[in-house]
Amino acid sequence: MSDTIDVAPAHGVIMTQAAQEKLKKAVEAEGNPNLRLRMEVKAGGCAGLQYDMWLDENSDENDLVVNYDGVEVIVDPSSALYLSGATIDHEDTIMRQGFTIDNPNATGSCACGNSFN
Repeated sequence: MSDTIDVAPAHGVIMTQAAQEKLKKAVEAEGNPNLRLRMEVKAGGCAGLQYDMWLDENSDENDLVVNYDGVEVIVDPSSALYLSGATIDHEDTIMRQGFTIDNPNATGSCACGNSFN
């Protein structure tokens, strides 16, 4: 995991510097500066709950938004209950590539890394 971490008081999600830089590049590649990373927790997956993340230009008045040096992360209030204290990182190694979520609220997970309880 990267050393530099920013804390997000609005929804409690923490985003490392590596994840922020990768998110900035992804938004720039899309050519739409209004895109933000939306995080959601929903029922499903082999462990009961699953993460979902996508670039979204829409938001709801109840969404919790945090700006990380020019890129924003949006979390709906019900997902924030599961994500507070979670850390988003980005890895680019032989074994793992992409965004990762380390969630201290999860009591268990499955091998895919996208499903937890």
